[in-house]
Amino acid sequence: MSENLKGLLIVISAPSGTGKTTLSHKLLKTFPSMEFSVSYTTRKPRKGEVNGRDYFFVDKETFESMIKEGDFLEWAEVYGNLYGTSKSQVMKALEKGKDILLDIDTQGALQVKKNFPEAVLIFILPPSLRELEKRLRKRGTDDEETIKKRLRIAREEIKKAFFYDYLLINDDLEVAFEKLRSIITAEKCQVKRLKSQVEKVVKDKEIVLLLKEAENG
Repeated sequence: MSENLKGLLIVISAPSGTGKTTLSHKLLKTFPSMEFSVSYTTRKPRKGEVNGRDYFFVDKETFESMIKEGDFLEWAEVYGNLYGTSKSQVMKALEKGKDILLDIDTQGALQVKKNFPEAVLIFILPPSLRELEKRLRKRGTDDEETIKKRLRIAREEIKKAFFYDYLLINDDLEVAFEKLRSIITAEKCQVKRLKSQVEKVVKDKEIVLLLKEAENG
């Protein structure tokens, strides 16, 4: 890892059933320097869940103390339980050059963007709401009431999609993944991220001066 080159903070959001989890797993396999951010929660562990792998399980008092100390990039209450992303953990990993992937809802994503404007927000859309409904029914894990609720939430989430940096339509998984991979690759090649590397390569005072002038407008 090049000196002083920080990692990317990548936030992915999508309605349930859009393929976000599958795409996220493919990203983690493709980029060795990328890590999945483990959230904090006050809910009890479910069978098979491991502390520190699936979530950091803490009591409400600990979570509220972290809120007061400003140690969350984002947090929210969901069905009576608190969930949040630790700012200190994410910043520490970014400083080490690790790319951090957050899989969170639109509410949390917009909090992250407010607290960390450099974050890259990517929203994944289904081909249509009708197709999304077909996918939710096909997987057979939800009852009718839950499916209707997920579709209502999807409509609200899609309304916030235009606050994101990128939009992807997951009609074909492989095509969507190639676009997602390209976004990450392009973000990692931005001049503002690689300025110090450019200066080391050119070792030319005139070119370095021109780069600084261009940066300052």
